[in-house]
Amino acid sequence: MIYYKLYKNNNSKSAQYGKWYARAVSMQTLNTADLAEHMANHNSPYSEGVIHGVLTDMLKCIKELVLDGKSVKLDDLAIFSVGIRTTPSDSPSEFTVSSNVTGMKLRARATGNLSTTNLKLDAQLREHGTYDVEKE
Repeated sequence: MIYYKLYKNNNSKSAQYGKWYARAVSMQTLNTADLAEHMANHNSPYSEGVIHGVLTDMLKCIKELVLDGKSVKLDDLAIFSVGIRTTPSDSPSEFTVSSNVTGMKLRARATGNLSTTNLKLDAQLREHGTYDVEKE
């Protein structure tokens, strides 16, 4: 179940100022140990500890590989890669890493069963909680 709350666009410079939108609400954040426990409870022949160890090693390896310029695809989950944030330069010869690269980011593009198309087909939505909504 995907829960959502409504929010109002309060950006007076926006053409959509005053309009209402839905935003997904996360009910809980699970860490690697929580995921390992969840997986072990699914009739797995592997213990929570073994699963946690494999997941921890996987995360370290994904980081190592993406920092080596590779993309890592976990089927039916995402393709992980590194992106960079830059500012423009007037010409290629004026571009320098120290002046124009402002940051790095981890990119994760959904794939397979978690692609946007499949999420739309499988998801169920429900409004979460109460909040003040203007009556108009």
